Amino acid sequence: MSESQPHRARLERRMVGSTNRWRFPREPFSGDLLGLSQMCKALNVDFEEALKNPDRLCISQIQKILSGNLKKKTIRSGEADVILTCLGSKWELHQPQLFQSETLAKLYLMALAQGTTSPTKELERLLRGTQGTEPKLTAFSLGCCSPAFATALKNLYLGEVEMDMDDVLGVLASAHILQLGSLFQRCVAMMVNGLTPSTIKDFYLAGCKYKEEQLTTACEKWLEMNLVPLVGTQIHLRKIPQELLHKVLRSPRLFTFNEYHLLKTLLLWVFLQLNHRIQTVPVHETVLAFFNSFPKKYSFLDQDTGQSLVPLFLCLRLHGIIKGKTLEELRHVNFFPESWLLRVTANHYHALESGGDMAHVKDLTTQAMRFGLLFNQEYTTHSETIAIYGFFFEIKGIKHDTTSYSFYMQRVRHTDLGFPSSLCEHGPVSLRAERLVKYEIRAQTLVDGKWQEFRTNQITQKFGFVKPSCKSHALKVQTVGIPIYASFSFIFPIS
Repeated sequence: MSESQPHRARLERRMVGSTNRWRFPREPFSGDLLGLSQMCKALNVDFEEALKNPDRLCISQIQKILSGNLKKKTIRSGEADVILTCLGSKWELHQPQLFQSETLAKLYLMALAQGTTSPTKELERLLRGTQGTEPKLTAFSLGCCSPAFATALKNLYLGEVEMDMDDVLGVLASAHILQLGSLFQRCVAMMVNGLTPSTIKDFYLAGCKYKEEQLTTACEKWLEMNLVPLVGTQIHLRKIPQELLHKVLRSPRLFTFNEYHLLKTLLLWVFLQLNHRIQTVPVHETVLAFFNSFPKKYSFLDQDTGQSLVPLFLCLRLHGIIKGKTLEELRHVNFFPESWLLRVTANHYHALESGGDMAHVKDLTTQAMRFGLLFNQEYTTHSETIAIYGFFFEIKGIKHDTTSYSFYMQRVRHTDLGFPSSLCEHGPVSLRAERLVKYEIRAQTLVDGKWQEFRTNQITQKFGFVKPSCKSHALKVQTVGIPIYASFSFIFPIS
């Protein structure tokens, strides 16, 4: 609270050790060694021994006390309190800035203890603001680059030092080593807002290294939306760690245009792992030809090279790949075990024989057929038509104004004007008047670094050919975010 505010400071009791002493809470610590001694006593720490062994010292408490006392100390022109030596470079630092860093504060107190026979008297002189001979910090090596370290030290004096995205990883490492919490969190926020296909890998690994859940979660959510439509079209797909890819594939929020698009993205990822010299994204036919070149005795996933990748492909919903041409392509390329493809084919056969009922699918969240629309800024309407077991549906998004959208699906006839003939040219056409469908519509978009999510409930509805039964419930979305990732998940229950 600033002094210009009218709120009046109140006396406040504060427990220190075993006493119940009071002081003004906003007053800096002014040489109260009794209170300091009581604090160490309460922590069962011998103060002089703690100075010699700072790992036993509650350094953050000492840091807070010293920082408070040094706030009013002015920086004397040209006179540094400490010379920090690192990687052959030297930096002149002053006490008010030094004690912002827990690491530098610890090193300073170590030097204070080593440079005198009476550490307590030296600390008392420091706490009271008495000038004395200040020790140099001993040299120590640092594992991050000098420019990033210099930026972190500069932050001690400027507060909001400017950073480029190219430097943020180095500054993050320096902030971690120096234990500059505010700078570290500023780097994390910058990385969360700077996720791209080229940065996702390094930012995710940094989040794992420093156990920064906010960053790792942001990477996972970003990739859930962008794996298929963005990363899957670029050479940066190669860099995605298998662990991260597996997490994303298991997520119910994963966005894909359809199951075949997701399959192609995964095949491309495997191809890039095995062909390190390839520096441009190949066409899909090149990927298929590569896998087709392996020995035919066993499928790729049954061979030594592919066995470690099985958990990834178990996340696919292969029953969502319906076109006969695509299934024939998968058989020809010999990537999946024959038993997998036989099971998919058998399920399709039984569903067709039962009028579309999907007896093999029970859970909407983990087994539903999934389709998606990526609604970009230039769209006022956007739709796709899909065919499943002779039933035809249109998934559609409409922009009503600058921040208002709606998404829905509706059943259509195969004879409707403008209907793509390729969808029913070689496939079945159901004449059933009604089709029971269980579905959910979900939309997600990024606003100010945070994902907004909109969704319907899981709804079971009979779809006919005429309104209102031909149209699903509409998901209404109010957002300034763009693009919007709209996902449509559904199954045909036994009717």
